[in-house]
Amino acid sequence: MELRPSAPTGPAGPTRVADRTGAFDGAGRLVDYWATVYLRTWKGSVVSSFLVPLLYILAMGVLLGGFIKGDPSKLEGATSYLAFVAPGMVAAQAMTTVFGEVTYPVMGMIKWQRIYYSMIATPLTVGDIVFAQLGFVMFRVATVCAVFLAVMSPFGVFASWWGVLVAFFVQLLIGLAFATPIFALTAAMKDESAFSLVFRLGMIPLFLFSGAFFPITNLSAAMEWFARLTPLWHGVDLTRMLVLGTVDVSMAVVHVVYLGLLAAAGWWLTVRNLQRRLVD
Repeated sequence: MELRPSAPTGPAGPTRVADRTGAFDGAGRLVDYWATVYLRTWKGSVVSSFLVPLLYILAMGVLLGGFIKGDPSKLEGATSYLAFVAPGMVAAQAMTTVFGEVTYPVMGMIKWQRIYYSMIATPLTVGDIVFAQLGFVMFRVATVCAVFLAVMSPFGVFASWWGVLVAFFVQLLIGLAFATPIFALTAAMKDESAFSLVFRLGMIPLFLFSGAFFPITNLSAAMEWFARLTPLWHGVDLTRMLVLGTVDVSMAVVHVVYLGLLAAAGWWLTVRNLQRRLVD
């Protein structure tokens, strides 16, 4: 007769034991949840994901760009203002998408719907929850930026297909470099009252002074150095050099390391802050 170990029991009867076969198995169990969320909410993101990129390209690149002389020496190698501004707008779109996904939605899952508490009541860990939600955020960034790059393709701003392909994956790195620190900040906040400051004093200045719309050499010396310290400038510069085919390998490595370290530090802070909020 084969002997099998009995399931552990508790006051309410047998206790379910998680059958985990890998480090990401718990996060994989949340794929169905996030797929359901997207299928129920995707219509609300159609305008921002599909129409806004086209309007940005037409307004900033084509209409405004028609009044700006395309001098490569003044536009970081771009032959037209459209070729200069389009890569910057892709990177900026990756950032703004992330701000929308890890501020109010995360606060809602902590404070209003309290979905995180129901998740943590299962064998899922905080790391599983964070990993799964960041995966959903990266999916959103991927779809938005893929559409943006597709919209750019008929305008003749791409120097090579491989540069565009690498630039697409760079957008995911940019998104992750913003998603983890902002996720950590949201997890540490008691309420949503400070989000107005996050958007006004965080997202908007980063958007304006990232080099997306004009070379940062046009700024004062102090502001130029400040811009070089911001993560979006690193993302914009890396995207632009890939799309235009003007890759500086040493500078590209600096950009990747900077964004990667920011994403890793943000991940650690997110797990720690959410652990304190939900469990400790």
